Amino acid sequence: MEKYGNNNGDSGISGFEIGNNFIHVEFSTGSIYEYTYSSAGESNIKTMINLARSGSGLNSFINTHVKNKYSRKIR
Repeated sequence: MEKYGNNNGDSGISGFEIGNNFIHVEFSTGSIYEYTYSSAGESNIKTMINLARSGSGLNSFINTHVKNKYSRKIR
């Protein structure tokens, strides 16, 4: 799991892992969710990957666009 940059210092996300067609997002609660092309849509996943790499805006994007579109809860 790669550490999320959290550039604004107020994110509920602590880490992420990127795969070919998915992103795993670890929240500060310790929960990890998997978002895939199938569950959330390819364009949303690509946006999430860009936001994760930039360290800003991922939590807001998830809450606004894909909150319940995860494929599974890993932890």
